[in-house]
Amino acid sequence: MGGLFSADAWEKIWVFRDTFILGLANTGKMAAVALLLSFLLGLIFGLMATSGQKPLEHISRIYVELIQNTPLILQLCFLYYALAFSGNSIGILPTGMIALGIYHGAYMSEVVRAGIGAIPKGQFEAAASQGFGYIGEMYYVILPQSIKIILPPMVNQVVNLIKNTSCLYIIGGADLISLTYSFVTGASTGGAYGPAYLVSGLLFFVVCYPLSTLASYWENTLKLREQKTQVVPLTIEERG
Repeated sequence: MGGLFSADAWEKIWVFRDTFILGLANTGKMAAVALLLSFLLGLIFGLMATSGQKPLEHISRIYVELIQNTPLILQLCFLYYALAFSGNSIGILPTGMIALGIYHGAYMSEVVRAGIGAIPKGQFEAAASQGFGYIGEMYYVILPQSIKIILPPMVNQVVNLIKNTSCLYIIGGADLISLTYSFVTGASTGGAYGPAYLVSGLLFFVVCYPLSTLASYWENTLKLREQKTQVVPLTIEERG
């Protein structure tokens, strides 16, 4: 057993550093695929939510409410064991990718819906006057304008998704947290609890902090631009 300041524990971390590198690589791989899926689902259900078609809006609302109001771990376990018991298991990492993609797709959907809703109605009317259908209206006019609104909260969802890869620990995954746990409980590597979890936390921080900073920077930049573009009416004294 080695404490946080044990030289032997830190030496063990260094000797088996490939375990943490592999865990980080698996986390990155899983997050990248899950992000693509969540972006796709977010765009589809976000467009459905703003389509003006009641059936599509209801379907989008059901998806968002169902996913957002149940725990990610529950969804992950349900998907994993449902596939396993049906004889169609696809493996832990692919299951994690799908579960994370579906979960964060609901939040991405709300981000897209809010971004589209922030565009002035005049832009929709202008697009309609040019003869655009709904898809053309969104592709050429609305979505390009809403990107600056969507990006900051979307990056925050990326950060949350990366952190939520740790939920794979519950089904024995090969992500960073799961491999860290395997390391600290292993027959030949066990004991270095403090150093191992500290290194794991630092790796998450190194990945997530720059993304969080970027999201804050974009959000502040957007607010400054909006303030500069606001027209302040002149008072009577200033006009005279």
